[in-house]
Amino acid sequence: MSGAPRIRRRHPAHRARPRNLRIAVAVATVTGLAAVTLTATAQASDDSRGERSAKAAAGEALFDDFNYTSHSDPAISANGWSVRSNSGGPGVPGATWSPENITFATEGENSVMNLETSTAGTPESTEQAELLSQKMKFKDGTYASRIKFSDAPKSGPDGDRLVQAFFSLNDLTAPMADDYSEYDFEYLPNGGWGETDNVLFTTSWETFRPDPWEVVNQHTESRTSFEGWHDVVFTIDDSTIKYYIDGELFGTHDAKYLPERPMGIYFNQWLIDLEGQTSTEARAYDQQVDYVLHVKDEALTPAEVQAKVDSYRSSGTTFEDNVPD
Repeated sequence: MSGAPRIRRRHPAHRARPRNLRIAVAVATVTGLAAVTLTATAQASDDSRGERSAKAAAGEALFDDFNYTSHSDPAISANGWSVRSNSGGPGVPGATWSPENITFATEGENSVMNLETSTAGTPESTEQAELLSQKMKFKDGTYASRIKFSDAPKSGPDGDRLVQAFFSLNDLTAPMADDYSEYDFEYLPNGGWGETDNVLFTTSWETFRPDPWEVVNQHTESRTSFEGWHDVVFTIDDSTIKYYIDGELFGTHDAKYLPERPMGIYFNQWLIDLEGQTSTEARAYDQQVDYVLHVKDEALTPAEVQAKVDSYRSSGTTFEDNVPD
């Protein structure tokens, strides 16, 4: 599976008037009925927590240390990933998603994945990079990674409007479909989407319409540099979505943005447009990824995430995936 083209994106803050896509109407005129309803709700909540605990105890998790040799390593596909090569959004129309722009190297004791985006100022010269899961099977639980964001190119002039991202999403079945879900960490080192400088967005999507553009989402942002390595975590339970950076809570988003269907996991780096830097001199940007972790149906703290990653590494485990399809 090479990944379906996705239409993305305007600035998360360009939001349409809020729409309540989930409407709940409850009428209780009898005190006894209200009491029964509350009791049933509490029991359902207890049952849900029990089911989550049982699944978590079963150890359903994905961990990948990205210990591969190249983009063509057969283990990448065998482990459930695709290196994108098909055309389409997001990014510069006419740009290429190049498998060769994903490489692997050793940093310290760990293998890291590198995603390179390069351009010489034209669509034909623009190459972007994306790694995505082959299956949409991830929903509630914990998503975590360690990512090295870059504020400047490794070569050539700076200034391109770049997006460096880690996220989960599913397919938009129809414009404004209420079963769409997406959860993003997106770092823009040179601005874009109306921003003029570096900014990090975390965004939880309920739905959107590509044309005319309309979105229902909630976002948290920080307008500062995030250059270098950062631990990023987001958790989804039955009431909230929480985003963490380097062990600190970054944003909490509301229950209306909880997912209805399973999603895929993605890493990518791409250019919003070619207007930030108009030079025709070649330049290239790197985004690095140390690992990815998903723990099904359990919202871990950042400390628990680190302990789990340390446990995998101390045991010599570079890959595990027992999350059911």
